[in-house]
Amino acid sequence: MSDRQRNGTDQQAGCCSSDCCCGGPKGAPQSERPQPSPENVRENVRAGYAKIAQEGGWSASSSSASTTASAGGCCGGGGCCGSAAFSPEQLAAALGYSATELSAAPESANMGLSCGNPTAIASLAAGEVVLDLGSGGGFDCFIAGAKVGPTGRVIGVDMTAEMLAKARQNTAHYRSRTGLDNVEFRLGEIEHLPLADGSVDVVISNCVLNLSPDKSRVWREIARVLRPGGRVAVSDLALLKPLPEAVRHDVEALVGCVAGAVLVEETRRDARDAGLVDIVLTAKPEYIDAMTNWEDPLYRRIVASLPAGSKPSDFITSLDVSARRA
Repeated sequence: MSDRQRNGTDQQAGCCSSDCCCGGPKGAPQSERPQPSPENVRENVRAGYAKIAQEGGWSASSSSASTTASAGGCCGGGGCCGSAAFSPEQLAAALGYSATELSAAPESANMGLSCGNPTAIASLAAGEVVLDLGSGGGFDCFIAGAKVGPTGRVIGVDMTAEMLAKARQNTAHYRSRTGLDNVEFRLGEIEHLPLADGSVDVVISNCVLNLSPDKSRVWREIARVLRPGGRVAVSDLALLKPLPEAVRHDVEALVGCVAGAVLVEETRRDARDAGLVDIVLTAKPEYIDAMTNWEDPLYRRIVASLPAGSKPSDFITSLDVSARRA
């Protein structure tokens, strides 16, 4: 994943060294490469997103291989979604965020980490309680807060203390812009949500579930905290079909959001097994095509490794997930 934060082929090729979480030589067969434990994956993600919070988003200063390795970026730590090829504002516009929506969110809340627009598919209404999984700097929380209004509530949960601090700092700007005091942020893991059973109306998330080492547990937690009839609106990255083995050897070391993504049907299964109903999965490969067309360095790397005649969106998609608790 850290390929977005690098310049130069030598740096890109250097990620899968012995100190990276992928482990073993880059070309080693999958069976010979030690798999990171769930806690190692979680710590890598936490460290990488702490760095993004400190830098305010993707930046050239994150480009060295040594910095990325120390942040755990090679296996999901350096942030997966978003792009160094264009600004957070350009990405938000491409994903359908309106100027009115963006006006509610402080500029520093948008760090270009989105792969969809969950607030658009959530159909939020005044007075609802909304939970954002992996809330980062608070971008989607602030947009949701303006939609649910003074009688509603938005709770953001993030496991990275630096992101939480950034979100709380942004809250003052949100209050001054909107006059609303309806957004709060809690430290916690999305596999172990710090909320009571049946306490929220809507769960949203934007390009975060792919980073979890235990996605089925996340879906069970979503179902637990939802009130009967409560809704899910998630944007994530998913696989339309398995990546070729040769590609996975590179991508697992470079792209946490792709290496951590699962097949679309696995997402459906996890949501169904958690007890959710009315599950609708909408693939949006145009997000991946846009990255490729804008020559994002990450997707250029993937293109170079794919079979001749294929493209990243043949395998990877942005996925909108909507569902309901019975």
